[in-house]
Amino acid sequence: MFKMIVGKAKHWLRRMAVKSLFPADQSRGWIPVFQESYIGAFQIDDPVSLGDALAHPTVYACVTQIASDIGKLRWRLTRLKDGIYEEVPAYNPVFRKPNPFQTRQKFIEAWMISKLTFGNTYVLKQRDEKGRVAALYVLDPQKIAPLVAGNGEVFYRAKKDNLSRMPKDIPAIPAHEIIHDMMECLFHPLVGVPPLYAASLATSQGLSMQQNSARFFQNNAQPGGILSAPGHIKNETAKRIKAHWSDNYTGDNVGEVAVLGDGLRYEPLMVNATDSAMVEQLKWTDEKICSAYKVPPYKVHVGTPPTARQSETLDRQYYSDCLQRHIEAIEVLLDEGLELFPGFGTEFNLDDLMRMDLLLKMRVASEGVKGAIFAPNEARKKFNLPPVQGGSTPYLQQQNYSLAALDERDQDKPFAKPAPAMLTAPVEPAEENETDKMRYLLIRKSVVAELEEKSYRCECIECGHKMESEKHCKEIKCPKCGGQMRREERPGPGQP
Repeated sequence: MFKMIVGKAKHWLRRMAVKSLFPADQSRGWIPVFQESYIGAFQIDDPVSLGDALAHPTVYACVTQIASDIGKLRWRLTRLKDGIYEEVPAYNPVFRKPNPFQTRQKFIEAWMISKLTFGNTYVLKQRDEKGRVAALYVLDPQKIAPLVAGNGEVFYRAKKDNLSRMPKDIPAIPAHEIIHDMMECLFHPLVGVPPLYAASLATSQGLSMQQNSARFFQNNAQPGGILSAPGHIKNETAKRIKAHWSDNYTGDNVGEVAVLGDGLRYEPLMVNATDSAMVEQLKWTDEKICSAYKVPPYKVHVGTPPTARQSETLDRQYYSDCLQRHIEAIEVLLDEGLELFPGFGTEFNLDDLMRMDLLLKMRVASEGVKGAIFAPNEARKKFNLPPVQGGSTPYLQQQNYSLAALDERDQDKPFAKPAPAMLTAPVEPAEENETDKMRYLLIRKSVVAELEEKSYRCECIECGHKMESEKHCKEIKCPKCGGQMRREERPGPGQP
């Protein structure tokens, strides 16, 4: 890989003179990072080094919280099909393991830590024999400097880095071989400014307060005191007494018995409530550091944690205010840096970040299936359950109509008032012939007979008992004497 990069660098250097490459503009606040603790420290005369700043608990928590939250997201290769991005098997080995010594999670964490502490992340591409990107290396930002050619082309000067497969310095690497992710560029388009630029004073104040507090408690939480004499003493005598008192009655010797003479008297200093409110002052510095990194204070254990019902809403706010811009930047840069085919792209799985509680997750999946947003198998996949037969199609209830059907119905104006009937001249009935009249009479007679036969009034021939029956009279016997029954309206001898 190194020979390939050096070969490309020589090609570009031959194409243009080396003297035509200029470092990025340093006139508005940017000095190469190896000359100061972080970008911007020179402007505000901040003596705190980057190592000291990261030793501040809140700074360390903010940097690692953002880096670990994005690092735990699984990235995947997606393809645009029918207007929807669907996950496809990754054909590039970078998606499984970016380089030989880092996992996907550690690679993204290194990416974000470099960006959050130095304001810039530089990722070097390694290509295979066919020129395809086969590995990615996060470079040490203190060894990289952006260069601008006279015609506006961008290059990067890289110093020796054995871990990134660069055994020698490279004077100019073309921009298409470097993935450059930047924080907000306040002074130069190629130089990102880290959040420590805004949080440096709060960080310095917090560290100073903690250091003073440590010294204070090393003195057994005693703020000191005043040795006074009844008369005038010389400066030499005062210095001698002060040194003797500091050596024998402070630090580890606090509590020792002091013997005073010549009218000397020790008066301890008292700390009032305002001066001793260190916890509130430290909380203020912690909140300012969190605001610079745009991290909710509760995420780094500053302030009161939210209730369980508020956690999901606050997590989504944390994603939109803090994480989303970094995630979107990484996705776009990887799409361009990996030189993916048209229609393909990288995407982080946000389900790994915003995990809902089981009851709420079940409710969301159930409502999605009822509303035909999810197919049953898609909802089952969210719970790591296998698909079932017939579960690949969204379902709706039968009484739900499509908008097209309702639109077709409304075109006929079903709710419009009917028009008033128009008076017309009576139509003379057509003359009926004898055949139609006879057919009508026969049909009428058969219908009437059928209706009449639904119920029969029966009378016993022997004893005269009368009753009503749904069966024909000849099919039943008298319930009293067992005699023959006949129709009441048709008297006769009955059947023999």
